[in-house]
Amino acid sequence: MLFKKNNIIYLLVLAALPGAAQNYHAIQGSPYAGSLGVHNNPASIVSTPYKWDLTVAGVQAKGSTNILFVRNYSLLSSPSESEYYFDQSSKKHDAISNANFNILNTRIALNRRQVIAFGANLRNYASVRTGDYKYVDSLKDVGDFLALNEANQPLWGDFINSGWVELYGSYGQTIIDNEYGRLNVGATLKLSRGLSGAHASLQNGQFSEIPLSDPADFAINSADTRYGYSSNFDRWDNDISNWQNLRNFFAYSEGGMSFDFGAEFLIKTQSVPLALEEEEYFDYDWKLGVSLLDLGVNQFKYGLQSRITSGIRTGVTASTIDQKFDSTINSLATFNDSMATIVNSINALTGKFRVLNPTRLVLNADRYIYRSLYINAELSINLSGMFGKKWNYVREMNVLTVTPRWEKRNWAVYMPLTLNTESQFWVGGAVRAGPILFGLHNLGYIFSKKSLQKGGGYIAIIIRSPDNTGSKKDKQLDCPPGM
Repeated sequence: MLFKKNNIIYLLVLAALPGAAQNYHAIQGSPYAGSLGVHNNPASIVSTPYKWDLTVAGVQAKGSTNILFVRNYSLLSSPSESEYYFDQSSKKHDAISNANFNILNTRIALNRRQVIAFGANLRNYASVRTGDYKYVDSLKDVGDFLALNEANQPLWGDFINSGWVELYGSYGQTIIDNEYGRLNVGATLKLSRGLSGAHASLQNGQFSEIPLSDPADFAINSADTRYGYSSNFDRWDNDISNWQNLRNFFAYSEGGMSFDFGAEFLIKTQSVPLALEEEEYFDYDWKLGVSLLDLGVNQFKYGLQSRITSGIRTGVTASTIDQKFDSTINSLATFNDSMATIVNSINALTGKFRVLNPTRLVLNADRYIYRSLYINAELSINLSGMFGKKWNYVREMNVLTVTPRWEKRNWAVYMPLTLNTESQFWVGGAVRAGPILFGLHNLGYIFSKKSLQKGGGYIAIIIRSPDNTGSKKDKQLDCPPGM
């Protein structure tokens, strides 16, 4: 069944809740990435020609889901014609999203060999994973759902969300410089506050049909659940001002810490310079980078209604679930009251829980082609899941990105080609015009009416110094390679 909605924002929220210079794909490896490039490799701030640059504000968001799909809508069409529908196949389902807001990200070159950077970021990651299940939107009750999924037992699923604000400081320096190449290294320290943490899981969900029941009913044989959230949500009070609520929300958050480390090696052009040697300083044939990003955790204190349950009481059926969890459930407290009547045991989760940041190893290669043409390739390897199932963790969507670009001081055009963790191939696009960087992760947002549930975009305002730490010549004056 298809549904028409006049407001597509509602759909996007649904998709995100089940759910990189911090994913500004276009500028990865670019010498003009500046203050945004530090989030992809802290060493990259050294090989930028500007004396300083400032990202006044930047926002990026992307996500993907196979839980629901969109038809008849792109950024160029009317939302009134949009339709969405739930996937009805019996398979694993998932959703993943991430977003960040960069505030006053600043880069300052102390000289050509030593550079610092600092600023603030708001970041959020969310994901949902399930085992095989089938769902159709015409289901009336829990029994209808179980009837479709007798072959998909045991049922399982999990959800994780981590949102935080971070203040960071970075330092980059040249440690080797000779006629063949230059090695830059850098590191970033990030101090954070965990603003929004949550996790939930269902394990070992098993059931069986009750013989001769009419209408058909099912006995719930087993299920274990665990769900928790950060305690600052308990501090929200509708009787006080929004400003005071926000102050309390931040005041009752918990501290965290993480690190970035990186190195870049520039293989210098071996052509004979036609101008002053200073003009050749930032030129290269190859730039090879490696970085370890977001090595750390954010922590949260459990909210009052966080619970862990084990087993199901004898005699609980699908119709019991329908009766216990009806329209009167209007809060997590009343949900817990109903849960206590159907499970063998229910206990509060107390203390603190930690969520590993999206730790990853990033390998980057940037190649100068001719004049203002470059091509960049990047491989991102998620590491946070290697620490075992006992840890909550979030992850990046990036796997492999190849980006051809035409780039000058004030103008640039980019076409990132991305393969992500969901085995999806996206063709993106971006432009830089003066201080504005704008891009889409998936051009299907414009050219297709079936891609809105997978993709995203970014925009940033970046002010750059009119002066360089060394003169950067116009690549249009270069001879073709080898001449």
